[in-house]
Amino acid sequence: MSVIVVGYSAKPEGAAALDRAIAEAELRDSSIIVVHTLSEDSEITDLAERLAQSGRQHQIRVAPDPLDPAEEVLASADRSNADFIVIGLRRRSPVGKLLLGSNAQRVLLDAQCPVMAVKADS
Repeated sequence: MSVIVVGYSAKPEGAAALDRAIAEAELRDSSIIVVHTLSEDSEITDLAERLAQSGRQHQIRVAPDPLDPAEEVLASADRSNADFIVIGLRRRSPVGKLLLGSNAQRVLLDAQCPVMAVKADS
C-alpha cells in the first residue's frame, strides 16, 4: 500500500495539510502517517478522531522537537518509502514571501520524494 506523510499542527495550515492528505489517500488508496507537534491531549484526541472518521489506515507520530518537526517528517517519509509529503504553508506578507519558513524550506529541499504544499483557506 502506498503511503502519504503529512506534517500537522493545530493551526489552519496544519488542518489544510491534513484535509489534503486524507483526500489524496482516498484517491490513491493510501495509508497516512501524521507527524504532529501537538502538546495537549484534547488536540491529539481530535486528530485521532478525524483520522478514524476518514476510514484510512493511519499512524500518528510525535515530532520529538516541536520547534523542528521537519526532521521527523523527513525521517518518516524515508522509513516508510512515502509516495509524497503534504505540508501546510501560512500566508505571508510581501516581505515574508522572500523567506520561507525554515521547516517548510527544509522539507521542500531535503525530501527524497515529492512534496505537496497547501495553503489554508483565508
